[in-house]
Amino acid sequence: MLKASDLYSIPADFAFRDFFSLESYPWEWLPKIKEALANFSEWNGQKLETPPSLYIGKEVYIGKGVLLPAFGSIEGPAYIGDGCQLRPGVYIRGNVITGKNCVLGNSCEYKNCLLFDQVESPHYNYVGDSILGTKSHLGAGAILSNLRLDKKNICIKTPEGYVNTGMRKIGGILGEGSQVGCNSTLNPGTILAKGSIVYPNLAFAGFLGEGKTANRGI
Repeated sequence: MLKASDLYSIPADFAFRDFFSLESYPWEWLPKIKEALANFSEWNGQKLETPPSLYIGKEVYIGKGVLLPAFGSIEGPAYIGDGCQLRPGVYIRGNVITGKNCVLGNSCEYKNCLLFDQVESPHYNYVGDSILGTKSHLGAGAILSNLRLDKKNICIKTPEGYVNTGMRKIGGILGEGSQVGCNSTLNPGTILAKGSIVYPNLAFAGFLGEGKTANRGI
């Protein structure tokens, strides 16, 4: 059965590595995000040069060299790793962990998600209940949908068959180096294996294998 280790490696310096087992199903990491942040205590104590139109709530960690935008909203708990770039209009809704050197873009929304190092989500993206592997990329307008219209539990397609997760909200599970083209939507619970690509302007669902390309929708 598909494991987190099939999609991800965890950097040695990742502050929360003890909470995310590579032997788990990858979607089992989603509730661990909240747990990991609840056990974090090193919230920023230093004074930040905060732009006047940027809201930063309680329990927000801002790493070294993070570029803050002129305006936006960061609700805690949230951990923003070193060297990240936050662009104007960013909306972080809580329970968000990023690694190093990520781009959280203009008019993008993030909620209960885990982004590893060098993830790029630069323009008009929704990233909810999702996991984005190192060097994964979302094109402008790409949406990671996390809730079925009928509100039923999400069944995830894996190479071995479908799994009923028992969870109502799962967005995209993107392996390392995967990419989603501009204006494409991933249906709830979609998994992209390492190095896979979804072309622009598609609605895609299911499982896309390692190094594969989807040029047709569902």
